[in-house]
Amino acid sequence: MLNDRLLVSLDGDQAERRSSAGIVIPATAVVGKRLAWATVVAIGQHVRQVEIGDRVLFDPDERAEVELEGATYLLLREKDVHAVAQPRGGGEGTGLYL
Repeated sequence: MLNDRLLVSLDGDQAERRSSAGIVIPATAVVGKRLAWATVVAIGQHVRQVEIGDRVLFDPDERAEVELEGATYLLLREKDVHAVAQPRGGGEGTGLYL
């Protein structure tokens, strides 16, 4: 990876989701801008605030897809990341910071 680039793998299936009441919301439903979570697989040498293994929140419209060894990954810039959730030692939650 070069410069400020991140290679990430999407978390779970982004196609359809459920509301808190259990109603299935199809992928074709029009909703407000929805951000997505992904796990960082590789980072460039100029990335400062994200580490491999972190979960990042980003806008799915600002991405580029790449296929490596049969798996699909997304290529992002560090500036396109809205939040990072790092696992903290001792099981004290996600360590989410914005």
